Amino acid sequence: MNHKFIEFIKIAKKLSDIDIIPLLMGSVGLEVVTGKSWCAQDLDIHVPGDERGWEVPPELNIHKWNDIVNIMKSLEYSLIDLHEHEFSKDGLSVEFGIIDTLPSFAGVQLEDLEMHQTEDVKYYLLNLEQYLSVYESSSKDSYRANNNNNNKDSRKIDFLKSMLYGNEKS
Repeated sequence: MNHKFIEFIKIAKKLSDIDIIPLLMGSVGLEVVTGKSWCAQDLDIHVPGDERGWEVPPELNIHKWNDIVNIMKSLEYSLIDLHEHEFSKDGLSVEFGIIDTLPSFAGVQLEDLEMHQTEDVKYYLLNLEQYLSVYESSSKDSYRANNNNNNKDSRKIDFLKSMLYGNEKS
C-alpha cells in the first residue's frame, strides 16, 4: 500500500467517528482500483455536503466542516485554502470535495458507489465506469484544463477505456 492510501485510511478512521464514510477520489483512488501508479500529487476525499457545491460559501458547503477541520488539526494538518478545502502536512495536500455533486457533475449516482473496507475502516471507491465518467466530465472543466490537468486526465481516460472496452492505445 502506498503512503498516501495509508494516510487516507487514517483520515477515514477519524471521519467514521463523526459518522462520515468518505469517498476516495482522484489518482490515489484510481491507483487502488487499477493497481497502476498514477504518481498522485495529493489526496482527494469527498464527503457529504450541499449538492449545489460552489454556489454555497466554502465554510458552509461541506457538512460537519468544523468537525473535519478539528480532525485534520488533530492529525497535524494545516488548513491552507478554505475555498479548495485544502489541508497540508509534510508536503502532502489533502483536499475535500462534496460527494453530493457527483450526480450532477458526472452522472454518478450515490447509491451506486461501492463500499470497501480496510482493517475496520469503511470508505467508498468509484468503479472503472464511474472513474471514466468523472474524468470525462473533468476534462471538460475549464478550471482543470487551465491547471494543466488535461493531459493527465486524457491519459487516464485512454487507460480506462482500454480496460473497459479493450481498445488499447499505446
